[in-house]
Amino acid sequence: MSRSSLLYIMALSTCSAFAPPRNADASFSTSLQAFEDEIGAQPPLGYFDPLGLLADADEDRFNRLRYVEIKHGRISIMAVL
Repeated sequence: MSRSSLLYIMALSTCSAFAPPRNADASFSTSLQAFEDEIGAQPPLGYFDPLGLLADADEDRFNRLRYVEIKHGRISIMAVL
């Protein structure tokens, strides 16, 4: 197999990673509907909470976790600098 055909096959295989899913019009609902209007909630996922940390949380817990996430992000940035 020539080098150019190998590169062509590799390029085609990586392009499929960026193709939209075949069932892009399928709709689904998230289990967490309480924070759908918050900043960061985007369609089609809505508010993304893969670990279920806010499954039974109130607004105070949500605000606390958001504050801690921002604080840790800023500390990480300062550690890199």
